[in-house]
Amino acid sequence: MQQPLLSFAALGVPASLTATLSANGLTTPFPIQSATLPDSLAGRDVLGRGRTGSGKTLAFSLPMVARLMASSTTRRPGRPRALVLVPTRELANQVSSIVTMLGTPVGLRTMTVFGGVSQGPQVTALRRGVDVVVATPGRLEDLMAQRHVNLDAVEVTVIDEADHMADLGFLPAVRRILDRTPAGTQRLLFSATLDGDVNVLVRRYLTSPVTHSVDSAESEVPAMTHHVLTVDATQKAAVVRELLSGQGRILAFTRTKHAAKKLAGRMSAAGVPSADLHGNLSQNARERNLAAFHAGDVRVLVATDIAARGIHVDDVTLVVHVDPPAEHKAYLHRSGRTARAGAEGVVVTVATNEQRGDIRGLMRKAKIAPTERPVRPGHPALAELSGSSLRSSGSVLREGRKPRLSR
Repeated sequence: MQQPLLSFAALGVPASLTATLSANGLTTPFPIQSATLPDSLAGRDVLGRGRTGSGKTLAFSLPMVARLMASSTTRRPGRPRALVLVPTRELANQVSSIVTMLGTPVGLRTMTVFGGVSQGPQVTALRRGVDVVVATPGRLEDLMAQRHVNLDAVEVTVIDEADHMADLGFLPAVRRILDRTPAGTQRLLFSATLDGDVNVLVRRYLTSPVTHSVDSAESEVPAMTHHVLTVDATQKAAVVRELLSGQGRILAFTRTKHAAKKLAGRMSAAGVPSADLHGNLSQNARERNLAAFHAGDVRVLVATDIAARGIHVDDVTLVVHVDPPAEHKAYLHRSGRTARAGAEGVVVTVATNEQRGDIRGLMRKAKIAPTERPVRPGHPALAELSGSSLRSSGSVLREGRKPRLSR
Protein backbone atom coordinates (compact mmCIF):
# COMPACT_ATOMS: atom_id res chain seq x y z
CA MET A 1 0.00 0.00 0.00
CA GLN A 2 1.39 3.42 -0.96
CA GLN A 3 2.30 5.60 2.00
CA PRO A 4 0.67 9.06 2.14
CA LEU A 5 2.93 12.01 1.43
CA LEU A 6 4.22 13.81 4.52
CA SER A 7 3.52 17.51 4.99
CA PHE A 8 6.26 20.08 4.43
CA ALA A 9 6.50 20.57 8.19
CA ALA A 10 6.91 16.83 8.76
CA LEU A 11 9.74 16.81 6.21
CA GLY A 12 11.61 19.37 8.32
CA VAL A 13 10.77 22.64 6.55
CA PRO A 14 10.93 25.56 9.03
CA ALA A 15 7.60 26.97 10.22
CA SER A 16 8.15 30.39 8.65
CA LEU A 17 8.59 28.77 5.24
CA THR A 18 5.62 26.41 5.60
CA ALA A 19 3.51 29.49 6.41
CA THR A 20 4.66 31.12 3.16
CA LEU A 21 3.95 27.94 1.23
CA SER A 22 0.48 27.69 2.72
CA ALA A 23 -0.26 31.34 1.93
CA ASN A 24 0.57 30.58 -1.71
CA GLY A 25 -1.61 27.48 -1.84
CA LEU A 26 1.29 25.01 -1.64
CA THR A 27 0.43 22.49 1.06
CA THR A 28 1.19 19.03 -0.35
CA PRO A 29 4.75 18.13 -1.38
CA PHE A 30 5.40 16.56 -4.77
CA PRO A 31 7.31 13.21 -4.76
CA ILE A 32 10.65 14.84 -5.68
CA GLN A 33 10.23 17.21 -2.74
CA SER A 34 9.27 14.45 -0.30
CA ALA A 35 12.25 12.39 -1.45
CA THR A 36 14.98 15.03 -1.33
CA LEU A 37 14.03 17.48 1.43
CA PRO A 38 15.04 15.39 4.48
CA ASP A 39 18.57 15.02 3.09
CA SER A 40 18.97 18.51 1.63
CA LEU A 41 17.61 20.17 4.79
CA ALA A 42 20.14 18.13 6.76
CA GLY A 43 22.93 19.73 4.72
CA ARG A 44 23.84 16.75 2.55
CA ASP A 45 24.78 16.99 -1.11
CA VAL A 46 21.82 15.77 -3.16
CA LEU A 47 21.45 14.52 -6.71
CA GLY A 48 17.79 14.73 -7.73
CA ARG A 49 16.58 13.19 -10.95
CA GLY A 50 13.13 14.07 -12.23
CA ARG A 51 11.60 15.55 -15.34
CA THR A 52 10.83 19.24 -15.66
CA GLY A 53 7.50 19.97 -14.03
CA SER A 54 8.04 17.48 -11.20
CA GLY A 55 8.57 20.18 -8.58
CA LYS A 56 12.36 20.44 -8.60
CA THR A 57 12.50 24.22 -8.14
CA LEU A 58 10.81 24.10 -4.76
CA ALA A 59 12.84 21.00 -3.87
CA PHE A 60 16.09 22.98 -3.98
CA SER A 61 14.77 26.45 -3.07
CA LEU A 62 13.40 25.39 0.33
CA PRO A 63 16.65 23.92 1.72
CA MET A 64 18.69 26.77 0.22
CA VAL A 65 16.55 29.45 1.90
CA ALA A 66 16.40 27.45 5.15
CA ARG A 67 20.20 27.19 5.21
CA LEU A 68 20.65 30.93 4.72
CA MET A 69 18.07 31.65 7.43
CA ALA A 70 20.02 29.49 9.89
CA SER A 71 23.45 30.84 8.89
CA SER A 72 25.34 33.33 11.04
CA THR A 73 26.83 35.06 8.00
CA THR A 74 25.54 38.37 6.71
CA ARG A 75 25.08 39.97 3.31
CA ARG A 76 28.15 41.60 1.83
CA PRO A 77 28.59 43.64 -1.38
CA GLY A 78 29.49 41.46 -4.35
CA ARG A 79 29.53 38.25 -2.31
CA PRO A 80 26.30 36.22 -2.60
CA ARG A 81 25.68 33.49 -0.05
CA ALA A 82 23.91 31.12 -2.44
CA LEU A 83 24.12 30.44 -6.16
CA VAL A 84 21.70 28.78 -8.56
CA LEU A 85 23.02 28.01 -12.05
CA VAL A 86 20.42 27.56 -14.81
CA PRO A 87 20.70 27.12 -18.59
CA THR A 88 18.32 29.84 -19.84
CA ARG A 89 17.18 33.36 -19.05
CA GLU A 90 13.55 32.26 -18.92
CA LEU A 91 14.34 29.61 -16.33
CA ALA A 92 16.37 32.13 -14.32
CA ASN A 93 13.27 34.30 -14.01
CA GLN A 94 11.08 31.33 -13.11
CA VAL A 95 13.46 30.13 -10.38
CA SER A 96 13.96 33.65 -9.06
CA SER A 97 10.20 34.07 -8.61
CA ILE A 98 10.06 30.98 -6.37
CA VAL A 99 13.15 31.94 -4.35
CA THR A 100 11.84 35.48 -3.95
CA MET A 101 8.47 34.17 -2.75
CA LEU A 102 10.25 32.16 -0.04
CA GLY A 103 13.07 34.54 0.77
CA THR A 104 11.49 37.99 0.88
CA PRO A 105 9.33 37.31 3.98
CA VAL A 106 12.46 36.26 5.90
CA GLY A 107 14.58 39.20 4.73
CA LEU A 108 16.60 37.60 1.91
CA ARG A 109 17.45 39.39 -1.31
CA THR A 110 17.43 37.52 -4.62
CA MET A 111 18.59 38.67 -8.05
CA THR A 112 18.99 37.27 -11.55
CA VAL A 113 22.14 37.44 -13.66
CA PHE A 114 21.89 36.72 -17.39
CA GLY A 115 22.91 38.14 -20.73
CA GLY A 116 20.86 39.94 -23.34
CA VAL A 117 20.26 42.92 -21.05
CA SER A 118 22.45 45.71 -19.71
CA GLN A 119 24.73 44.57 -16.94
CA GLY A 120 24.43 47.93 -15.16
CA PRO A 121 21.42 47.09 -12.96
CA GLN A 122 22.97 43.72 -12.13
CA VAL A 123 26.22 45.35 -11.04
CA THR A 124 24.29 47.86 -8.91
CA ALA A 125 22.32 45.09 -7.20
CA LEU A 126 25.49 43.15 -6.47
CA ARG A 127 27.12 46.22 -4.93
CA ARG A 128 24.13 46.65 -2.61
CA GLY A 129 24.54 43.05 -1.52
CA VAL A 130 22.34 40.03 -2.27
CA ASP A 131 21.83 36.66 -0.65
CA VAL A 132 20.92 34.54 -3.68
CA VAL A 133 22.08 34.88 -7.27
CA VAL A 134 20.19 32.94 -9.95
CA ALA A 135 22.43 33.01 -13.00
CA THR A 136 23.19 31.68 -16.44
CA PRO A 137 26.88 30.75 -16.76
CA GLY A 138 27.94 33.20 -19.49
CA ARG A 139 26.97 36.50 -17.87
CA LEU A 140 28.07 35.29 -14.43
CA GLU A 141 31.55 34.54 -15.76
CA ASP A 142 31.65 37.99 -17.35
CA LEU A 143 30.84 39.67 -14.03
CA MET A 144 33.35 37.48 -12.21
CA ALA A 145 36.07 38.45 -14.70
CA GLN A 146 35.24 42.13 -14.11
CA ARG A 147 35.42 41.51 -10.33
CA HIS A 148 31.83 42.59 -9.75
CA VAL A 149 31.08 39.30 -8.01
CA ASN A 150 33.11 36.91 -5.88
CA LEU A 151 31.87 33.43 -4.99
CA ASP A 152 34.04 32.86 -1.93
CA ALA A 153 31.08 33.38 0.44
CA VAL A 154 28.72 30.90 -1.27
CA GLU A 155 27.34 28.40 1.25
CA VAL A 156 25.08 26.39 -1.06
CA THR A 157 25.22 25.92 -4.83
CA VAL A 158 22.47 24.54 -7.03
CA ILE A 159 22.94 23.26 -10.59
CA ASP A 160 19.48 23.07 -12.16
CA GLU A 161 18.68 21.18 -15.38
CA ALA A 162 22.26 19.99 -15.65
CA ASP A 163 21.47 17.83 -18.67
CA HIS A 164 20.24 20.87 -20.59
CA MET A 165 23.42 22.72 -19.57
CA ALA A 166 25.34 19.86 -21.17
CA ASP A 167 23.21 19.97 -24.32
CA LEU A 168 23.97 23.69 -24.70
CA GLY A 169 27.71 23.24 -24.12
CA PHE A 170 27.75 25.12 -20.80
CA LEU A 171 29.47 22.50 -18.64
CA PRO A 172 33.03 23.87 -19.07
CA ALA A 173 31.76 27.25 -17.79
CA VAL A 174 29.86 25.51 -14.98
CA ARG A 175 33.04 23.73 -13.91
CA ARG A 176 35.01 26.99 -13.90
CA ILE A 177 32.33 28.63 -11.78
CA LEU A 178 32.10 25.74 -9.32
CA ASP A 179 35.88 25.82 -8.96
CA ARG A 180 35.47 29.34 -7.52
CA THR A 181 32.98 28.27 -4.83
CA PRO A 182 34.35 27.08 -1.48
CA ALA A 183 35.13 23.36 -1.22
CA GLY A 184 33.07 21.47 1.32
CA THR A 185 29.95 23.63 0.93
CA GLN A 186 26.58 22.08 0.09
CA ARG A 187 25.85 21.36 -3.54
CA LEU A 188 22.54 20.25 -5.03
CA LEU A 189 22.27 19.03 -8.61
CA PHE A 190 18.98 18.40 -10.40
CA SER A 191 18.65 16.84 -13.82
CA ALA A 192 16.14 14.93 -15.93
CA THR A 193 18.81 12.49 -17.10
CA LEU A 194 22.26 11.41 -15.98
CA ASP A 195 24.24 11.38 -19.21
CA GLY A 196 28.00 11.01 -19.24
CA ASP A 197 28.90 14.69 -18.96
CA VAL A 198 26.47 15.27 -16.11
CA ASN A 199 27.84 12.26 -14.27
CA VAL A 200 31.34 13.73 -14.53
CA LEU A 201 30.03 16.90 -12.89
CA VAL A 202 28.48 14.85 -10.08
CA ARG A 203 31.67 12.89 -9.39
CA ARG A 204 33.85 16.01 -9.38
CA TYR A 205 31.77 18.44 -7.34
CA LEU A 206 29.32 16.55 -5.11
CA THR A 207 30.55 14.90 -1.91
CA SER A 208 28.93 11.53 -1.15
CA PRO A 209 25.68 12.70 -2.74
CA VAL A 210 22.37 11.12 -1.83
CA THR A 211 20.60 10.22 -5.07
CA HIS A 212 16.84 10.40 -5.46
CA SER A 213 15.22 9.42 -8.78
CA VAL A 214 11.53 10.17 -9.00
CA ASP A 215 11.14 9.86 -12.76
CA SER A 216 13.11 10.46 -15.94
CA ALA A 217 12.73 12.48 -19.10
CA GLU A 218 13.00 9.13 -20.85
CA SER A 219 9.60 8.05 -19.53
CA GLU A 220 6.15 9.14 -20.56
CA VAL A 221 3.96 11.17 -18.23
CA PRO A 222 0.97 8.92 -17.40
CA ALA A 223 -1.50 11.82 -17.62
CA MET A 224 -0.21 12.87 -21.03
CA THR A 225 -1.79 11.53 -24.22
CA HIS A 226 0.16 11.57 -27.48
CA HIS A 227 -1.26 11.90 -30.98
CA VAL A 228 0.34 11.93 -34.42
CA LEU A 229 -1.76 13.52 -37.14
CA THR A 230 -0.55 12.81 -40.66
CA VAL A 231 -1.52 15.37 -43.29
CA ASP A 232 -0.93 16.20 -46.90
CA ALA A 233 1.72 18.91 -47.01
CA THR A 234 -0.64 21.25 -48.86
CA GLN A 235 -3.20 21.00 -46.03
CA LYS A 236 -0.85 21.29 -43.06
CA ALA A 237 -1.33 25.02 -42.48
CA ALA A 238 -5.11 24.69 -42.31
CA VAL A 239 -4.89 21.73 -39.93
CA VAL A 240 -2.52 23.61 -37.64
CA ARG A 241 -4.82 26.64 -37.64
CA GLU A 242 -7.75 24.48 -36.49
CA LEU A 243 -5.68 22.90 -33.71
CA LEU A 244 -4.55 26.26 -32.39
CA SER A 245 -8.03 27.78 -32.41
CA GLY A 246 -9.16 26.22 -29.12
CA GLN A 247 -9.85 28.38 -26.09
CA GLY A 248 -7.28 26.93 -23.70
CA ARG A 249 -3.60 27.73 -23.15
CA ILE A 250 -1.75 26.20 -26.12
CA LEU A 251 1.97 25.96 -26.81
CA ALA A 252 3.13 25.33 -30.39
CA PHE A 253 6.68 24.51 -31.48
CA THR A 254 8.27 25.36 -34.81
CA ARG A 255 11.71 24.61 -36.14
CA THR A 256 12.74 28.15 -37.08
CA LYS A 257 12.40 31.65 -35.67
CA HIS A 258 10.82 32.89 -38.89
CA ALA A 259 8.16 30.17 -38.77
CA ALA A 260 7.32 31.01 -35.14
CA LYS A 261 6.89 34.71 -35.91
CA LYS A 262 4.84 34.00 -39.05
CA LEU A 263 2.50 31.51 -37.35
CA ALA A 264 1.89 33.76 -34.32
CA GLY A 265 1.06 36.62 -36.67
CA ARG A 266 -1.37 34.53 -38.69
CA MET A 267 -3.16 33.24 -35.60
CA SER A 268 -3.51 36.76 -34.17
CA ALA A 269 -4.86 37.99 -37.52
CA ALA A 270 -7.40 35.15 -37.37
CA GLY A 271 -8.65 36.41 -34.01
CA VAL A 272 -6.69 34.05 -31.74
CA PRO A 273 -4.44 36.11 -29.39
CA SER A 274 -0.95 34.74 -30.01
CA ALA A 275 2.69 35.61 -29.39
CA ASP A 276 6.07 34.25 -30.45
CA LEU A 277 9.13 33.31 -28.39
CA HIS A 278 12.53 32.85 -30.01
CA GLY A 279 16.11 34.04 -30.04
CA ASN A 280 15.59 36.99 -32.38
CA LEU A 281 13.46 38.80 -29.79
CA SER A 282 15.02 41.14 -27.27
CA GLN A 283 15.01 39.98 -23.66
CA ASN A 284 12.31 42.52 -22.81
CA ALA A 285 10.11 41.26 -25.65
CA ARG A 286 10.62 37.63 -24.60
CA GLU A 287 9.68 38.43 -21.01
CA ARG A 288 6.67 40.46 -22.13
CA ASN A 289 5.35 37.68 -24.39
CA LEU A 290 5.91 35.01 -21.76
CA ALA A 291 4.17 37.14 -19.12
CA ALA A 292 1.18 37.59 -21.44
CA PHE A 293 1.02 33.81 -21.85
CA HIS A 294 1.20 33.33 -18.07
CA ALA A 295 -1.59 35.84 -17.50
CA GLY A 296 -3.88 34.37 -20.17
CA ASP A 297 -3.85 37.53 -22.30
CA VAL A 298 -2.29 35.38 -25.02
CA ARG A 299 -3.87 31.99 -25.69
CA VAL A 300 -1.24 30.61 -28.06
CA LEU A 301 2.52 30.86 -27.66
CA VAL A 302 4.54 29.80 -30.71
CA ALA A 303 8.11 28.98 -29.78
CA THR A 304 11.33 27.51 -31.08
CA ASP A 305 13.29 25.01 -29.02
CA ILE A 306 14.71 27.88 -26.97
CA ALA A 307 11.49 27.51 -24.95
CA ALA A 308 11.44 23.72 -24.64
CA ARG A 309 12.72 23.98 -21.08
CA GLY A 310 12.34 27.68 -20.40
CA ILE A 311 8.55 27.74 -20.08
CA HIS A 312 7.07 26.76 -16.73
CA VAL A 313 3.33 27.31 -16.86
CA ASP A 314 1.19 24.70 -15.14
CA ASP A 315 -1.96 25.24 -17.18
CA VAL A 316 -0.66 24.39 -20.66
CA THR A 317 -2.95 21.53 -21.67
CA LEU A 318 -2.16 21.27 -25.38
CA VAL A 319 1.30 21.12 -26.95
CA VAL A 320 1.45 21.05 -30.75
CA HIS A 321 4.63 20.02 -32.57
CA VAL A 322 3.98 22.03 -35.72
CA ASP A 323 7.44 21.01 -36.91
CA PRO A 324 8.48 17.66 -35.39
CA PRO A 325 11.81 17.82 -33.55
CA ALA A 326 14.89 16.05 -34.87
CA GLU A 327 15.42 13.74 -31.88
CA HIS A 328 13.47 12.14 -29.08
CA LYS A 329 14.95 14.11 -26.18
CA ALA A 330 13.74 17.35 -27.74
CA TYR A 331 10.31 15.78 -28.21
CA LEU A 332 10.11 14.82 -24.53
CA HIS A 333 11.32 18.20 -23.30
CA ARG A 334 8.89 20.07 -25.54
CA SER A 335 6.03 17.79 -24.54
CA GLY A 336 6.89 18.25 -20.86
CA ARG A 337 5.39 21.74 -20.98
CA THR A 338 2.00 20.07 -20.47
CA ALA A 339 0.71 17.55 -17.87
CA ARG A 340 2.57 19.52 -15.18
CA ALA A 341 1.82 19.46 -11.46
CA GLY A 342 -0.35 16.36 -11.79
CA ALA A 343 -2.66 17.84 -14.44
CA GLU A 344 -3.65 16.11 -17.66
CA GLY A 345 -2.27 17.13 -21.02
CA VAL A 346 -2.48 16.48 -24.75
CA VAL A 347 0.47 16.39 -27.17
CA VAL A 348 -0.11 16.52 -30.92
CA THR A 349 2.52 16.07 -33.61
CA VAL A 350 1.58 17.24 -37.10
CA ALA A 351 3.50 15.18 -39.65
CA THR A 352 3.37 15.22 -43.41
CA ASN A 353 3.02 11.87 -45.12
CA GLU A 354 6.72 12.01 -46.01
CA GLN A 355 7.67 12.34 -42.33
CA ARG A 356 5.75 9.32 -41.06
CA GLY A 357 8.73 6.97 -40.96
CA ASP A 358 10.94 9.45 -39.10
CA ILE A 359 8.20 10.16 -36.56
CA ARG A 360 7.66 6.48 -35.86
CA GLY A 361 11.37 6.06 -35.19
CA LEU A 362 11.38 9.08 -32.90
CA MET A 363 8.43 7.70 -30.91
CA ARG A 364 10.12 4.33 -30.50
CA LYS A 365 13.19 6.00 -29.02
CA ALA A 366 10.97 8.06 -26.70
CA LYS A 367 9.16 4.84 -25.66
CA ILE A 368 5.80 6.32 -26.58
CA ALA A 369 2.94 4.66 -28.44
CA PRO A 370 0.90 7.56 -29.84
CA THR A 371 -2.52 7.44 -31.44
CA GLU A 372 -1.86 7.92 -35.14
CA ARG A 373 -4.45 8.93 -37.72
CA PRO A 374 -4.60 10.70 -41.08
CA VAL A 375 -6.53 13.97 -41.04
CA ARG A 376 -7.55 16.81 -43.29
CA PRO A 377 -9.12 20.21 -42.53
CA GLY A 378 -12.46 19.76 -40.80
CA HIS A 379 -11.63 16.29 -39.45
CA PRO A 380 -13.52 15.62 -36.15
CA ALA A 381 -10.24 14.78 -34.38
CA LEU A 382 -9.11 18.39 -34.68
CA ALA A 383 -12.11 19.73 -32.80
CA GLU A 384 -11.79 16.92 -30.27
CA LEU A 385 -8.14 17.61 -29.50
CA SER A 386 -8.45 21.38 -29.32
CA GLY A 387 -11.67 20.88 -27.35
CA SER A 388 -9.74 18.88 -24.74
CA SER A 389 -7.80 22.04 -24.01
CA LEU A 390 -11.02 24.02 -23.66
CA ARG A 391 -12.62 21.59 -21.23
CA SER A 392 -9.50 21.27 -19.09
CA SER A 393 -8.42 24.87 -18.69
CA GLY A 394 -10.84 27.18 -20.44
CA SER A 395 -12.59 28.02 -17.18
CA VAL A 396 -9.33 29.32 -15.78
CA LEU A 397 -9.04 31.81 -18.62
CA ARG A 398 -12.73 32.73 -18.82
CA GLU A 399 -12.99 33.50 -15.12
CA GLY A 400 -9.74 35.44 -15.14
CA ARG A 401 -8.18 33.49 -12.31
CA LYS A 402 -4.43 33.68 -11.92
CA PRO A 403 -2.66 30.55 -13.16
CA ARG A 404 -1.11 28.37 -10.45
CA LEU A 405 2.42 29.31 -9.50
CA SER A 406 4.79 26.85 -11.12
CA ARG A 407 6.87 24.86 -8.72
